Amino acid sequence: MKKTLIIIAIIVAVIAIPIVGAVGNYNGLVTMEEEVTSSWMQVENLLQRRYDLIPNLVEVTKGYASHEEEIFTQIADARSRIGQGGNREDMIEANEQLTGALSRLLVIAENYPELKASEHFIRLQDELAGTENRLAVARQDYNGVVEIFNGKIRSFPTNLFANTFGFDKQPYFQMNPQASEAPTVDFN
Repeated sequence: MKKTLIIIAIIVAVIAIPIVGAVGNYNGLVTMEEEVTSSWMQVENLLQRRYDLIPNLVEVTKGYASHEEEIFTQIADARSRIGQGGNREDMIEANEQLTGALSRLLVIAENYPELKASEHFIRLQDELAGTENRLAVARQDYNGVVEIFNGKIRSFPTNLFANTFGFDKQPYFQMNPQASEAPTVDFN
């Protein structure tokens, strides 16, 4: 009788340990995926703030640099792409385009002393700079949780559960390669 109980206990342990491990892995992946989503929502929140500030900045700039139509068109196109939504990869790409256009707008603004002296422009530029700083931190936080999540779903044995239950690798918010180049503005 004692031998039978020991054998049953061993069988239960052999069956229970993998099940408990599987449940723990699955629940851990769900939690991590939610952290990725939550971090992305914070990035989107700040992207929306930037998206909302840009029309005001563009309107103030247009008053001083109305002949710079190309940059205004680029900003409008980028905002339109962002407004269309899409998956994270599309949103990241559209925001990279917007970031490039904004940097060119700010370079243009440097060439208009009256614009640089405008209190409204200065306030908008400060708000945008603050938003960009918060956005940089949010992107860093997002990339941090993506790194942990992607590493977890690629490591053994969690990768077996991740593949089985459809946990997919998440995209990083990467710097646009063109962002490392200083924008050029030609007034000719």
